[in-house]
Amino acid sequence: MNRVAGNILNDTRKTLVLALVALAFALPLCAQDTTPENNPDSDQDDSNRVVLVSLVDRKLAVIEDGVVVATFEVAVGADVTPSPAGEFKVVNRVQNPTYYHPGNVIPAGKNNPLGTRWLGLSEKGYGIHGTNAPKSIGKAASHGCIRLRNRDVEKLFTMVRVGDTVKIRSERDEETAQTFGGETDDTLVAEASGGAVAETVGQ
Repeated sequence: MNRVAGNILNDTRKTLVLALVALAFALPLCAQDTTPENNPDSDQDDSNRVVLVSLVDRKLAVIEDGVVVATFEVAVGADVTPSPAGEFKVVNRVQNPTYYHPGNVIPAGKNNPLGTRWLGLSEKGYGIHGTNAPKSIGKAASHGCIRLRNRDVEKLFTMVRVGDTVKIRSERDEETAQTFGGETDDTLVAEASGGAVAETVGQ
C-alpha cells in the first residue's frame, strides 16, 4: 500500500513539475499578446488621435498629435439620409462584419454592403465601413454612414482604436480647411456677398 501511495505521490510531483515548466514557457507568450502592438484596443495606447470627416469635401483624415498621418476619399450620407454631424467615439471594431437590416442578413463576403471592416460610432446605427459599391466613393450616396474603399478602410482599421474621437463636420471650418485645403464656409459666404466668388459657394 505504501509503495502504491509512494508511486502516486511521485507521479503527482512529476506532473506538477511538468505543469510548472509548461506554464513558465507559456507566460511570456501570453504577455506578448497584451502589448499595444499586438492588442489594437490596449489602454496603453496613449496617442492623441482624432478622425476628422468633412462631409462637404467627402474626405476623412487621421490626425495624431496634431499631425495628419493619412487622408481618404469617402462616400457620405445622401440628402434623404444625411450623415450625422458632431463629435463621436469609436465604440467597436469588427473585421469581416455581417450586415443586419430588418428582414435581411448578409454574411461577410463580396456582396456585403459593409465591406471588409466596420468601425462603430457612439451614434447608434452609424459607423465608418468599407463597401461593395466602390463607385459610390466621393459621392453623397450612403444611408448616413461614412464609406471607404475596402483597401482604404483596411488601412484605416489598423490606425484607429476604440475610444478614439471622430469629428464629423457638415460645414467647412478652420480645422477642415487646414486639413483638406480650401476656405471656411464663412469666408466663401463673405466673399460671395461682395460678388467676387459667387460661383464657388456650395461647390
